[in-house]
Amino acid sequence: MAKQELRIERTNSKNPDFISLVQLLDAELVHRDGPMNSFYHQFNGIEDLKQALLLYQGDQALACGAFKNKSADTAEVKRMYVVESQRSQGLASQLLGALEDWARELALKRLVLETGINQPEAIRLYEKNGYQRIPNYPPYEGVETSYCFEKILN
Repeated sequence: MAKQELRIERTNSKNPDFISLVQLLDAELVHRDGPMNSFYHQFNGIEDLKQALLLYQGDQALACGAFKNKSADTAEVKRMYVVESQRSQGLASQLLGALEDWARELALKRLVLETGINQPEAIRLYEKNGYQRIPNYPPYEGVETSYCFEKILN
């Protein structure tokens, strides 16, 4: 049987598939971040995320990501996740590129994000896709386990 095509759909944080993937992400982060998880979790609510993406193969959601506006020209990438069985296939880069395209359509000039020292795959993903490390922005200032990045969109 031929592999089904991948497709990316624009949605928001009320989408049941997005919610399911975020629940998997949250469970993984509890394990990875240990005692720091409660600090990080307070900044990762998905209420009112108006720009969320889902990557599907057939009717199965394999990955998600979102962004939320921080200012008139800047948004923060949030809730990036790929199901474990589908990692290392370029899905996260594909999804990140689609988030960047959507941000450009909305006339945003810059994307920022926070990830942690316990997510080395995420750090590699962002660096590989042209994100530069920046000083930690609020509320991550002084948090040694947080790494903040930005990408200027052109």
